[in-house]
Amino acid sequence: MTEETPGFDEKPDVPSDTESAGTPDDTAQSAESAETAGSAPAGDDKQGTQGLQETALTAQLDQVRTALNERTADLQRLQAEYQNYRRRVERDRVTVKEIAAANLLSELLPTLDDVGRARDHGELVGGFKSVAESLETVVAKLGLQQFGKEGEPFDPTIHEALMHSYAPDVTETTCVAILQPGYRIGERTIRPARVAVAEPQPGAQTAKSASEEDTKAADEESGGPDEG
Repeated sequence: MTEETPGFDEKPDVPSDTESAGTPDDTAQSAESAETAGSAPAGDDKQGTQGLQETALTAQLDQVRTALNERTADLQRLQAEYQNYRRRVERDRVTVKEIAAANLLSELLPTLDDVGRARDHGELVGGFKSVAESLETVVAKLGLQQFGKEGEPFDPTIHEALMHSYAPDVTETTCVAILQPGYRIGERTIRPARVAVAEPQPGAQTAKSASEEDTKAADEESGGPDEG
C-alpha cells in the first residue's frame, strides 16, 4: 500500500516571467529615460568641442593675416629700394657717359677752334671743308653744344672775361666780342666762352638819370609834353 507524501502534489509559487519583467509601458519609459540621460551630456560635449575648434581657427587666421601683412610690407620696401637702386644706376650710367664724352671732346676743342678760325677767314674750302663738317656733325651727335654770342649779358658761370672796357651804349656788363666759343654737354660746361666785356662808363648812368629827371620836371612845369 503506497502512502502519498503530503504536500508533493502542490506546485510551488514561482513568479511568472511577465510579472518579473514588468509591463511593456514600464520598460519603454525606462529605456527612454536612459537614452535621454545619456544623450544630453554628449550633445553638450560636441558643442563645446566645436567652439574650441572655432576659437583655434580664428587665432590661426589672425596669425596668418599678421604674417601676410608683414610679408607685404617687406615686399613693398624691397620694391622701393630696387626702384631707387635702378634710378641711381641709370643716373650714374648717364654721368659716366657724359664724363667719358667730355674727356674725349675736350681733346678735340683745339681742332674745332682751328676749323672755326678757318671758316671766319674763308679758308674752309675743298676737302678740308668736307672733313671739318663731318667732324662737327660727329661731335654734335655726341651731345657737344657751342655757346657764346655777342651782345648777351656777361655770366661768370659760363663766360671767362679776357678783355675789359667801357662803353656808353651798354646798361650792364655785356659780352661785346667772342674770342673763343664755349662748349657744353647737357648741363656740363666743358669750356667757358672766352669773351671781351664792356661795362657802362662811370657816371654815364648818373648823367642819364639826371637828364631824365630834368626832362620830367620840365614837362611837369609846362603842363606835360606837347600833344600833336
